[in-house]
Amino acid sequence: MGTVVDDAASVEFHAFFERHYAELARLAHLLTGEPDAADDLAADALLALWHRWDRVRAADHPAAYARGVIANLARTRVRTAVRERRRIALFWSQREERTENPDVAGVVDVREALRRLPFRKRACVVLRHAFDLSERDTALALGVSVGTVKSQTSKGMAELQRLLGTQTAARQVHAAVARSGEAAGRNR
Repeated sequence: MGTVVDDAASVEFHAFFERHYAELARLAHLLTGEPDAADDLAADALLALWHRWDRVRAADHPAAYARGVIANLARTRVRTAVRERRRIALFWSQREERTENPDVAGVVDVREALRRLPFRKRACVVLRHAFDLSERDTALALGVSVGTVKSQTSKGMAELQRLLGTQTAARQVHAAVARSGEAAGRNR
């Protein structure tokens, strides 16, 4: 990745930034439909341009190149959002049982304990216990190996038991995590 070091290039990039930032943010907003993401995508695109500014400024149309970068970033963001929505819909459609009167205090405790887990452990515990996914399906959803799912789920459950301050059996934690997921679904 190239780095711009001369002052002329820096001044030129700053001028390009001032001229095109608002246009790029507007384009990102229109492509994604997410006003909050527009500034982030524009900033990411401009950062990518900065790292390659020596090549970009030599191009005939640097603004067109920047719009192409925005289009690619927006496409990736939309695809990721669509995949995420499909995964969530699949997980919720697989749940058969519902608890009508959840233990609210227990749900709050489990949610707080879940928030304290590192992401991968939390994801494995939630997918395995709240959504009843198999180890294989959890591994596919997270893009990790089945062995990673096994170890992270085991470590996550042990950490949950420690955080909850009891010798709660895995069955009880499983039930509390499942109730927590159901309550989250009703609150949407």
